[in-house]
Amino acid sequence: MGQRVNDLMGWVDARFPLTKMWEEHLSKYYAPKNFNFWYFFGSLAIMVLVIQVLSGIFLAMFYKPDTALAFQSVEMNIMRDVEWGWLIRYFHSTGASAFFIVVYLHMFRGLIYGSYKKPRELVWIFGVLIFLALMAEGFMGYLLPWGQMSFWGAQVIINLVSAIPFVGEDLGIWVRGDFVIGDATLNRFFSLHIIAIPLILIGLIVAHIIALHEVGSNNPDGVEIKKNKDENGIPKDGIPFHPYYSVKDIVGVVVFLMFFAAVVFFVPEMFGYFLEHANFEPANPLKTPEHIAPVWYFTPYYSILRAVPSIAGSAFPGVIAMGAAIVVLFFLPWLDRNPVKSIRYRAGWYKILIALFVVAFITLGYLGTKAPTDMRTLVAQICTIYYFAFFLLMPFYTKMETNKPVPERVTMK
Repeated sequence: MGQRVNDLMGWVDARFPLTKMWEEHLSKYYAPKNFNFWYFFGSLAIMVLVIQVLSGIFLAMFYKPDTALAFQSVEMNIMRDVEWGWLIRYFHSTGASAFFIVVYLHMFRGLIYGSYKKPRELVWIFGVLIFLALMAEGFMGYLLPWGQMSFWGAQVIINLVSAIPFVGEDLGIWVRGDFVIGDATLNRFFSLHIIAIPLILIGLIVAHIIALHEVGSNNPDGVEIKKNKDENGIPKDGIPFHPYYSVKDIVGVVVFLMFFAAVVFFVPEMFGYFLEHANFEPANPLKTPEHIAPVWYFTPYYSILRAVPSIAGSAFPGVIAMGAAIVVLFFLPWLDRNPVKSIRYRAGWYKILIALFVVAFITLGYLGTKAPTDMRTLVAQICTIYYFAFFLLMPFYTKMETNKPVPERVTMK
């Protein structure tokens, strides 16, 4: 039996590099031996992607991309008529929020440990592109339930395109596929949500992993383990990803699934943040909800949009600021001029700056869920200024840091 398996593997390897891929990316890919809690979120992101793809395929079998039938197909057919349909729908809706939670934490880990610095600039760029594709996927999927908040949230966001000078009006019609949000919009968003964007997302994730394994993983110390190798060319501070980290990641998966299941079975709407209350009403173009806001994972950038004053009644400056808040992430590898990667060995005041950045970002997210007032707008403007100052002033203040000595080898503290 064993010989037959070996013969089969030899036949496959002669035609497809299966064993080579297994060794290069798992069994003989050496990762730093000091990974900590923050390194769970990469594998968790892949797991949530699988949940979203599988649950999305099931939902697409019963969903009807028609403005007259979409809401009923979700709230009646899937939730009530299809056996276990309610569970699959809650898997998908909870998974959308879980995806962004995991990705935000994954990006934060890259920020504090300097995973965007040389030689991982391309890894970071692929990561930001994944974030953009994920935002597009989330936005297009947000319209599909065809509830009140889906319709009006999409109306607000798509109308921002019309704020672009000269080409905005034509571009808005092109995005909608019509003069108003309707069947054409719903059909094209459905197609993009289930086919085009997932393919782009999966392709970017593959490129992200290949680029990561080409240069090697970063670690909490920011030490390049490839610089210290034994006589066999194996990093002295590295261990094979499989079985050590593939087994360790199971711990993170189990803990994550416990929280995931608790949300799915007990609070799938998460008090109106994962599934807004207004979205349990069918879309009505003649009735505007009391407060229109996008789903929570878009609210930090929506808050930046609202914080920037309009010019001559045009929201274009806010649109520019919202887009710049994401574009600036691409330049992070070149904005940070400090040669030290890990926050462990950087100045104490830099840690305070990062903590304030997190507070500002969360505050923007919270304010984006609330109706604007003068006080909330002022706080959002202060947080927006700090958000951009954190990045744009980085070339100056990162040169002023007094760093701690960085160890030659990774530490296990």
